[in-house]
Amino acid sequence: MISFKQLRYFVEIVAAGSYTRASERLYIAQSALSRQIKELESDMDVVLLRRDAKQVELTLAGQEFYDKARKILEDLEHAISQARYIDKGERGAIRLLHSSSVPLSPPLGPCLNTVLEGFPGVTLEISQASSEHQALEVEEGRADLGLARIPILRKHPHLETVTLFQEKLVVAVSLQHPLAQHSVIDIAALRDELFVSTPHRDRGGLSYLVAERCIAHGFFPKPARATSRKASLLSLVNANFGIAIVPDSMRAIAVAGVHFIDLKEEDFQSAVVLMHRRGASVMVDQFVQAFIAAIARPSTSPQLATST
Repeated sequence: MISFKQLRYFVEIVAAGSYTRASERLYIAQSALSRQIKELESDMDVVLLRRDAKQVELTLAGQEFYDKARKILEDLEHAISQARYIDKGERGAIRLLHSSSVPLSPPLGPCLNTVLEGFPGVTLEISQASSEHQALEVEEGRADLGLARIPILRKHPHLETVTLFQEKLVVAVSLQHPLAQHSVIDIAALRDELFVSTPHRDRGGLSYLVAERCIAHGFFPKPARATSRKASLLSLVNANFGIAIVPDSMRAIAVAGVHFIDLKEEDFQSAVVLMHRRGASVMVDQFVQAFIAAIARPSTSPQLATST
């Protein structure tokens, strides 16, 4: 039977690079450490490490196992941390993911702050991830909430999404670009432009939506020679590698050298959704309801607040 102790020892040996350094870090005898790893390999019937007098090297099977073992230990550490929060009478931590195209500028950032004031025992662990990756992480319980842009291509039976609001899409160009003299343009004016963000065939989100809308207007976005699906796309725009169609809220995180242009076409809109897992903890469920209510208040100016 594989134990968490064996996983911890194995991960520490790989991180330290040798049995000697790992035994010093773990404060156990090198012989005991070696015995645990031999038992682990015997139970698995797999060679995980190649050893010599000075260092260790992962086998191909060992590398695959190392990545999974490290993730298991991280999840265990998170679970222990949550249990300690509860034992102290506190609520715990909520793991929140958001897309790079969903910046925590108004209304999202201020609403999160407002909601946190009503949950004094809750902390947010915030990271960025693509829309599709968020959906999977929330579905499988590695994250609690996701803030993403639809469409999300894969279906997840335990995932619930709530549309928070819609916002218009705008064109981002460098101040050096000929289009920078415009404040409003037709989408047709972008037919021959190079886009620094193009869709991935297996991912939804903003770039997929933009491509769909462009196709509806008779063309597919031409990829620039340098592309990005992350927040760095505005840096590529600033460097004049090409243009991008982005949510209006990204003005708040843009560098000074980027100019934004409104589109005449009204169908260039993007919805922001909140994702959470059905059957989540009471803490997460209460936080979700409070956040939806905060977004729906007129002062935050979202246009939608309906479940899908």
